[in-house]
Amino acid sequence: MTDLADARAPWDRRALRAREIVRTEGPAAARIVVTVAVAWQVALWLGADQPPVFAAIVPLVALRGDPMTALGTSLQRALGVVAGVLIGIAVLNVLSPSTATLALVVAAGLGVGMVLRVGGGLNIQVAASSLLVFASTSPDAYALHRVWETVAGAAVTILLAPLLWPPDPHRILEVIADDCRLRLTRALTGTAAALGAGPSAARDNLTLVDAHVEAVHANAARAREAERAMRFNPLRRRHRDTARLQARNIATADGLTPHLTSLAREVAALSGREDLAPELARARRRLPELAALTARAVELLLSGRDPQPAVTPAREYVTAYVDADSRPLAVVLRRPFQQLLDDLDPPSRPTGETPSPT
Repeated sequence: MTDLADARAPWDRRALRAREIVRTEGPAAARIVVTVAVAWQVALWLGADQPPVFAAIVPLVALRGDPMTALGTSLQRALGVVAGVLIGIAVLNVLSPSTATLALVVAAGLGVGMVLRVGGGLNIQVAASSLLVFASTSPDAYALHRVWETVAGAAVTILLAPLLWPPDPHRILEVIADDCRLRLTRALTGTAAALGAGPSAARDNLTLVDAHVEAVHANAARAREAERAMRFNPLRRRHRDTARLQARNIATADGLTPHLTSLAREVAALSGREDLAPELARARRRLPELAALTARAVELLLSGRDPQPAVTPAREYVTAYVDADSRPLAVVLRRPFQQLLDDLDPPSRPTGETPSPT
C-alpha cells in the first residue's frame, strides 16, 4: 500500500501544479482569447476583405498581465506599425529592392524606434513593419491592411483589457509586502545571529542577504507596476488609496536594503577577528535584541501600520547601547540600525553619535 502511495505521489504533485498554473494563468489566457476574438470580429465589421490577422496579433502580444502594460504595448505596437509601413513605402518608392535597400530600411526603422518609445525601450516594431513591407509583393495594399487592422486591434485591446478578468493589484501588493517583510526580517535577525557564528557563517549570511536584497528590489519593481495598473483598473477603484499606500511602504522597505547589506558586510569583515574578541562578545549580547526591535518596525510598516510603536523602543535601545559602549566596533555595528530607524521614522534622530571607522 505504501509503494502504491509513493508511486502516485509524483502524479498528485503534477496535478496540483497543473491546477495551480490554470488557476493563476487561466484568467490571463482567457483575456487574450476573448480580446483576440473581439478584435477579429471588429475588423470584419469594419470591412476587412481578408482574414484580419493584424488586428488579432495586437492583443496577443500586448496582454501580458495588467491594463497598464496592455495600454503601453498596444500603443507602442500601433505607432510602430504606422511608422514602419511609411518608412518601407517611402524607401521602396525611391530605391529598388536590394541588400543595401534592406539595410537602409532596417536602420531607418531602428532609428525611428529609438524616438517612438512608449514607456519602454527601443520600439523594434518599427523596423519589423518596415521589413515586412519590403518583403511584400504588393507594398501599398499590404500597408493599408496592416495599418488600419493594427489600429483597430489596439483600440479593442485598450478598451477591453481593464474590464476582462483584470488582475487585483491590491492582492498582488499584499503578497509582495509579505515577501518583503519575511526577507528583510530574516536578513536582520540572521545577520545579528551570524556575528557569533564564525567567519564562514558570516560570509554565507552575506550571500543570503544579497539574495534577499535582490528579491526585494524585484518586488519593488513589481509593486510599482501593480500601483500603476490600479490607475487604469475601473473595477478596483475602491482600493486605489490602499494600493498607493502599499506601494509607498514597499518602496520605503526597498530603501532599507543598502543598510542591511552594509550591516552584513561589517559582520562578515569583523567575524573571526581575534584582536576584537572582547568587543565582539559584547556586541553579540546587544545586537540580537536590537535586530528584533528593528525587525518589528519593518513588520509594522509592511503590514500597513505605523512603525512608530516599534521604532521608539528601538531608538531607546540604541541610546542605551551608546551609553554602555562607545568603542569604534560598537559604533560601526550600530550605524546601520540607526540608518534603518531613520528611514523608518525620518523626523528625528536619537543621538548625535558620529560613526567611526573599524
